Amino acid sequence: MSLRKVILRAPYNTRILSMLWSALLALAMATTVWISHTPAEENVRYERVLAIGGAVTEIVYALKEEDRLIGRDSTSTWPPQAVELPDVGYIRALSPEGVLSVKPDLILARENNGPPEAVEVLKSAGIKWVDVPDNFTVQGIDDNIRIIAEALGVEAKGYELRAKVKAELDAAAETIASVGDRKRAMFILSMRNDRVLASGTETAAHGIIELAGAQNIISEFTGYKQLSDEAVITAAPEVIVMMHGRREASDHSSPNEVLERHAALSTTPAVKNGDIIRVDGLLMLGFGPRTGQAALELAKLIYPDELN
Repeated sequence: MSLRKVILRAPYNTRILSMLWSALLALAMATTVWISHTPAEENVRYERVLAIGGAVTEIVYALKEEDRLIGRDSTSTWPPQAVELPDVGYIRALSPEGVLSVKPDLILARENNGPPEAVEVLKSAGIKWVDVPDNFTVQGIDDNIRIIAEALGVEAKGYELRAKVKAELDAAAETIASVGDRKRAMFILSMRNDRVLASGTETAAHGIIELAGAQNIISEFTGYKQLSDEAVITAAPEVIVMMHGRREASDHSSPNEVLERHAALSTTPAVKNGDIIRVDGLLMLGFGPRTGQAALELAKLIYPDELN
């Protein structure tokens, strides 16, 4: 090639190089922008974790990440060593001062927390807050383990725990499937002022009764409501399920004598036959990693002749 041709083509070559350089620069800038907009949380390992909700605390322990816990709420009493953690108060009566006193960098909180004003203050305090849904189903348990494992950055441990819990739930369901007719059960939360406060649908009590192979006879409403005497008599439960071990409210475990004296409950097959079952509240209603165990234990109490 002649010198003249090289000289004539030089501007063209320069333009090509310039265009290539500009493209590379634009790509580099785009990459930089993408990285800068990637959520910082993905690379953060939280070391000061506050667990609010009994099942939340159980899941953290089941994931073997308890060394990162610096506090818990008063409903978090399992495993026993969790009680040694600082207590920031009852899940529905949190105070910003109490929560912030333990200096968390991550708060894992079951959805039924409160009061709303305190939670709003805490969520605006610049601390990473992760809501753990109230979903009292097998799928809900799996979702909660996944959410907590992801928040802690231990997804692999989460997969293992989810598989273990599913296997336990499947095994319990297979055993419980052998029972005959489903018994009609009523879950009584309390007997305050001689009024029956019972569980409807969309509650942990409803969920565990169904998993245990029984039928929650109260299905006309969601949540917990007081029943009239007529409603109790009409429901005629074959089994009454109540809690024991809940320290925050003494009327959750009324003795059998209270039920036997009650004008409406005394007429039910459950009270007449002495089929009043008392269960550990956190185990049965927590819907955490021990739910397979809880369902099987409750089923054995409801169907002693068929499952024991």
